[in-house]
Amino acid sequence: MEHDVILAAGSALLLIHTLGILSAIHAVAGVRTPQGAIAWAVSLVTFPYLALPLYWIFGRDRFQGYLDPLRALTLAGADQRVAGLLRTLASVRAELPAERAAELDVLAQLGGTPFTSGNVPTLLVDGDATFAAIFAAIESAARCCLVQFFIVKDDDLGRRLQALLMRKAAAGVRVYLLYDEIGSHGLPRAYLAPLRAAGVAVSAFHSTHGRRNRFQLNFRNHRKIVVVDGHTAFVGGHNVGDEYLGRGPLGHWRDTHLGLQGPAAQALQLVFAADWYWATGTSPELMWGLAPPPDRPGEAVAAQAVLVYPTGPADDLDRCSMFFHQAVVGARRRVWIASPYFVPDAAVFAALQLAALRGVDVRVLLPEKPDHLLVYLASYAFLAAADRTGIQIYRYQDGFTHQKVVLVDDAVSSIGSANLDNRSLRLNFEITAIVVDRGLAAAVHEMLEEDFRRARRAGAADLTQRGWAFRWAVRAARLLDPIL
Repeated sequence: MEHDVILAAGSALLLIHTLGILSAIHAVAGVRTPQGAIAWAVSLVTFPYLALPLYWIFGRDRFQGYLDPLRALTLAGADQRVAGLLRTLASVRAELPAERAAELDVLAQLGGTPFTSGNVPTLLVDGDATFAAIFAAIESAARCCLVQFFIVKDDDLGRRLQALLMRKAAAGVRVYLLYDEIGSHGLPRAYLAPLRAAGVAVSAFHSTHGRRNRFQLNFRNHRKIVVVDGHTAFVGGHNVGDEYLGRGPLGHWRDTHLGLQGPAAQALQLVFAADWYWATGTSPELMWGLAPPPDRPGEAVAAQAVLVYPTGPADDLDRCSMFFHQAVVGARRRVWIASPYFVPDAAVFAALQLAALRGVDVRVLLPEKPDHLLVYLASYAFLAAADRTGIQIYRYQDGFTHQKVVLVDDAVSSIGSANLDNRSLRLNFEITAIVVDRGLAAAVHEMLEEDFRRARRAGAADLTQRGWAFRWAVRAARLLDPIL
């Protein structure tokens, strides 16, 4: 009997170590970055008991099968509408400034749709302004309303959204609500059931959907998209929860959203349609084709150039990292970045260093308070190298900053959901609106200047003057970043 127990235990250990070696080979062949592949391979070979389950839940950074339903969508007949819309968007292609055309055109190639003219952007600072604008737009919906958030909570703000969507559905508007299954893991059935009963089409975006994604928790749909009647849209950093109105433990919640009216709303519909088809296997009934917003009949539309730039782990290239890299290398005078998390990859950080060395005003705005401890700790590892090359890092003091904003010189700005960390660069589905317009850039400049006034300059001393335990925690967090 004892011999059988020993034999069984030995066989189990041999199996675990064999699976660890095979998984290490899988990691080397499939993990996107060399750093991540090495980290996983070493862990799987030396300590497979813990590393094995973590790898098969968190390890892979390619989302499998996302493009398959898009092909099915094409076969289902939506290709004619999509192709027609792409032709329509091409007909309103924006004329870009000559000195920036090459660097911006490459982003349009990566994004899949052109910069379009005839858009009116509106900068929305903090939650009250953002949700007032979003709720007003939904209230005005006559035919179709698309709502997508990473997090939806069953709290006061969430119930206000719920009641509004139910009311519009009862009035005959086609209403779609898409949320991420991980980000909104606490959303109860009691919240969703009344929506469905009222006629709202509701679905979660399942990161575990598809045989090859089984057990995966790494891939999250972090996008925030609202589109009303195909002509009015919103993207940015806010989710649906009371803390985004400053009612949470972090106090004042500093965030930014962007309202858009014009052809860019149609491009955002395409992104929503792809996510919806992945989640449900059905094509949403959208408002295909350009139409002026009803509150500006006959009014000439401003010609701001806007690019809708979706990125995610199903991309054939690291498009999110490429966006940040291109924004930095294209900067002549300034590049200001606001992100709650700052763990850039080597290429982006090197571009930031080179920009600072050639005299560009490089600033990064981060929160003083942490909401995700490991990523917060990892950001300290960059302070010394930032100091050496002139990158200015600031820590926001007035609550918590969650905005994802980039300002390049005096004409280019971006607002969206992508943070400057490994998860956004490679693991999350993200959405960013890139706007070429001096008016919006001036408003973003003024907004960020106020944010910097509410921040303190951080440097290498912030780490070196801390205790040894904190410094070692920073080193450990930095090593873990490729596999977070």
